[in-house]
Amino acid sequence: MDHAPNAPHPPTAPPPAGPRQPPPAPYGAPAPYEVPQSASRVRRLLPPLAALAGVAAAFTYVGLVDPNESGHYPPCPLYSLTGLYCPGCGGLRGAHALAQGDPLTAFGDNALALVGYVIFAVVWVIWVVRAGKGLPLRITQRPLWWWTLGAVLMAFSVIRNMPFGSWLAP
Repeated sequence: MDHAPNAPHPPTAPPPAGPRQPPPAPYGAPAPYEVPQSASRVRRLLPPLAALAGVAAAFTYVGLVDPNESGHYPPCPLYSLTGLYCPGCGGLRGAHALAQGDPLTAFGDNALALVGYVIFAVVWVIWVVRAGKGLPLRITQRPLWWWTLGAVLMAFSVIRNMPFGSWLAP
């Protein structure tokens, strides 16, 4: 050994002065996606346009293949086993109605799904605008937001299965 076990250690140098780096992301957290400023506008717009293409393809399929006719889509497992409507029950019929240009029927089939489609559209527009400017889309939600979303889904499920909430049932 170079020194005795009780000998003091040499002092360490203080950290260099300069801009502070943000702390590392917690384990398992995704790294923030940074769009390079040098990327062309078309390249920056590819991710939101690809997402829109996927959603448009899904809506086109649901618009062409009517979920009101049996045999095209699997039944809801919760409804099949219990007779209770889950938060997604009626979502395909609502998407079909919306693809056919009938938002009132879509609202009647699944009001919460229609609200979700509108939220997706707003977030998508924000994404396109930010991508066009070369800015990342950062959506961070606190745990309270997730608990609130879960409570809304649970309340929607309970209310639509009660007699007074039958207007929310598909």
